[in-house]
Amino acid sequence: MSKIENINGKAPLGNILVVNTGSVTTKFAVYHDGESVLEEKLEHSVDELSKFTDVMDQDQMRTAAILSAMEKKGLRLEDIDIVMARGGLFTPCITGVYDVNDDMREVLLSSREGNHACNLSAIIGEEIAERINVLRDGQGIKPRFGRCKAYIADPPMADEMLPECRVGGVPELPRRTLFHALNTRAIMRRYLRDTGRKAEDTTAIICHMGGGVTISLHRDGRVIDTSHGLGGDGPITPERAGCCPPFPLIDMCFSGKYTKQEIKKRLIGKGGAVAYFGTNDMRIVEQRAAEGREDYVLFMKAFVLNICKYIVSQAAVVDGKVDAILLTGGIAYSKMVTDAIIKKVGWLAPVTVYPGENELESLAENGYIILAGATKIHTYNKDHLIED
Repeated sequence: MSKIENINGKAPLGNILVVNTGSVTTKFAVYHDGESVLEEKLEHSVDELSKFTDVMDQDQMRTAAILSAMEKKGLRLEDIDIVMARGGLFTPCITGVYDVNDDMREVLLSSREGNHACNLSAIIGEEIAERINVLRDGQGIKPRFGRCKAYIADPPMADEMLPECRVGGVPELPRRTLFHALNTRAIMRRYLRDTGRKAEDTTAIICHMGGGVTISLHRDGRVIDTSHGLGGDGPITPERAGCCPPFPLIDMCFSGKYTKQEIKKRLIGKGGAVAYFGTNDMRIVEQRAAEGREDYVLFMKAFVLNICKYIVSQAAVVDGKVDAILLTGGIAYSKMVTDAIIKKVGWLAPVTVYPGENELESLAENGYIILAGATKIHTYNKDHLIED
């Protein structure tokens, strides 16, 4: 169980429900005054999910699963002060926290920017928040922090890139952003706390290494450039192809051997280590490389080199003036990988390793920042980026 020590130097207060929906899992946690009192990973079987034509139809099933698990643990829904949900696929947006509103619901439910289970988190969060308010009203409960609301934090398509970083080789193909905003922003806050530095005086390149790998450039509290976790603008990953030579890819698309969906699957899901070795478990790849298997050794070298190239390329955006390089994500537990990266890029800036991807804790931390009144809350507009 995790614990959040302080928010702006003060002990966190309040009860927070955190919701994080994945393709085949629903992760959730309940925090009481900064301490996790329940963390669960609900796994949904293929048979269970096959009953739904579209992933967005799964909201009631997943909501019921969360409420049932809480009830079994004796946790009262009406005690929850705020619901924090994983950000889904929506634009336009920047990093930070947003309340879940009608515009966000419309974009997520329609899958306008992409169809993924992460879109369910905000929908479920708002549904549960409304249930909490109904329960409180019926019982005459006066809440400490006002009516319960649902929020998301640091959505993956947050775009704060410099204009020149968005320009692609042809006007129809601009560079876009889709990265591990939630975890990398949390890691940046952690680094600032650990070092006593301020966001406005710090430039850091953060590399998140998991099933997807993204590298993002953080300066003055904003993410001014990033690779794209799904769209082919990034390094090789355990299950994704990363950036591919365009002409051979075009030939593959028009070869008649693959459907559009099969091509996409080759790039995302069946690319990277999966394409070479049939596994997305980098621990297996690393073990066989350590045993001297030449094909695995070569892949590990390429994996590290791809990441390092993207790290160094982002330094060019800030004229090489980088204060820190931060390595995070599940693969950051691998000393073989982190040592190899440090050897190649340590000359650029000091490297700090923060292994793991504590998304539930990161969402809870953002929730306590909201309850403390210590952040601006953005209102999402489906057509225009507005700051208020």
